[in-house]
Order: sequence, then structure tokens, then C-alpha cells
Amino acid sequence: MNVLVTGASGFVGRATCACLAARGHGVIPALRGARDMAGARRVGEVGPATTWGAALDGADAVVHLAARVHRMADAEGDPLAAYRRVNTAGTLNLARQAAVAGIRRFVFVSSIKVNGEGRTEPYTESDPAAPMDAYAVSKWEAEQGLREIEAATGMRVVILRPPLIYGPGVGANFLRLMRSVEKGWPLPFGRVENRRSLLYLGNLTDALSACLEHSAAAGKTFLLCDGEDVSSAELVRRLARAMNRPARLLPLPTAWLRVAGRLPGRGAEMDRILGSLTVDSSLIRRDLGWRPPFSMAQGLELTVGHFLRQGGHALP
Repeated sequence: MNVLVTGASGFVGRATCACLAARGHGVIPALRGARDMAGARRVGEVGPATTWGAALDGADAVVHLAARVHRMADAEGDPLAAYRRVNTAGTLNLARQAAVAGIRRFVFVSSIKVNGEGRTEPYTESDPAAPMDAYAVSKWEAEQGLREIEAATGMRVVILRPPLIYGPGVGANFLRLMRSVEKGWPLPFGRVENRRSLLYLGNLTDALSACLEHSAAAGKTFLLCDGEDVSSAELVRRLARAMNRPARLLPLPTAWLRVAGRLPGRGAEMDRILGSLTVDSSLIRRDLGWRPPFSMAQGLELTVGHFLRQGGHALP
């Protein structure tokens, strides 16, 4: 099938386009700007007034990745309005036009943050939504709107809620953590005993492909993960092992770290380091027969290998 991929030049988008092409699908990358990609169709900013007709021409399905991403410190005066413009109104505008264009399947990448945060037991698809910040609210509102469009038009919608995604080219906090480990900096996580689910990029793109191809995916919401949970301390140890570096973990009391988390701008980051967030991905395994093609160990090796080949801590 021919698949329109929004956000095609991003971290997940590039890998998704490559995975779909490798599985024999035609790929139509949708880009905001002038970046060069074969067959790309430029749509400008994603929002409530974006015109998608030319981009949707010839497409059978859509994988919608483009989003205003979650930010720890948001400089917007009204973050919720900014997230809603892209993640909610922009998504629903695309979905309506896709339905009119005859798109058969629309796959939307949402976020595990729709389920909530701070819970110790694993999240499942049957849990009530409990978004706790503006980004999560915008994604949840988009999910609800997509189900309404699905009911009204018959276009089949599949929603995926991934946890933290890592892989070659990852940025943000995961990149900063790799840089710290590569430099040998002591990290104060030695006593942190949380549990967090992660998702390797190659596992996400494989699941996206399965959701396009499998008839049983239509109309479903799936939670995804690698199938193995780690503490922040164990993640540092595994990264260090993949880099052939020592894991320098200081056994500071977690109470001290929680005090540090009260500093301005540090609360959300410290909550992620100390808190647990785990995912039960058994539904997609049962309904689609899907299994992650990469173990966490393989995913971390590939991520670290790319990081080191790119110069490690010398990266901008």
C-alpha cells in the first residue's frame, strides 16, 4: 500500500519510512519545510488549517507522527493552547481530510502519558485515561476526536501509546544520559529502584507496520514496550557496559534527590528519574501476534554504537 508518513524527517519518521519501504510499501513523506527526501510532499506547519489534499493524493493509509513534542520547560505563555493547535486540531484536521480522500487506515502515535504517570503497577489499554500535563491532554483529546471521525466515516483508526523511545539518533534526556556515561561522570542513581518500560525505535516501527497490515488492528488502541523494565540505575549500567565504560553510580539517598527535584525546572526530570512507569503490552501481542524483533540489550547496543560512531560526547 502507499502510506503517507507525517513528521517523516524526524527521529521516528526517518526510521518509519525506511521500515515501510523495506516491507514493500510505497512511502509518501510529508514534510513541514524544504528538507530533501525522495518523493516528499511539503505541507507546511501542521495545524487546524493545513491543506492535505496534494499530500494525500495516491495514498491508501496514513501514519501520523508529526506533533508538538513534550517539553520539560515550556516557554509558551499558554502551553495547552500550543499543544492543542498541533496535536489535537492539527491531527483531526488531517483525519477529516484523509477520510474524505478515501484513506482506509489511519495510524496515530499518541503517548503513554495519556494513561497517566506515577503509578507503580503496569498500565493497560483498559485503564481510564488520566493525562496530567498539557501535552498528554492534547494527545488524549486527539484520540477521542479520532474515534468520533472513525464512527462517522468508517475510516479505521489505530492508536499506539509508546513510552520513552530510544534508538540511533535519539536526542533529549536519553542523549544527555549517554553523554554523561561516556564522559565517566558520577551519577547519583545508585539507590534508585524504580521500574520503567522503554521502547526501541526498531520495535516501534515494526509495530507501526503491523498495525497497517493486520486486519485485527483496526479500531484498536495498543500500548507498546520492549517487554523488559529497568531501573534508572540499571539503565546506566547497561549503557556503560555497551560503551565498555565503568558505571559510576553514587549511592545517594533518594530523599536527597527528591529535595533536588524541588529546584525550579528540575521537578519533571527528577520525577522521571525516580518514578516508575511500566506498560503491559500483552494486547498487541495477543491480537496481532506481534513480538518485539529487538531485545532491549540489542536496542541499547545499536543505540550506543551509533552514538559512539557519531563522536559520542562531541555531538552538538
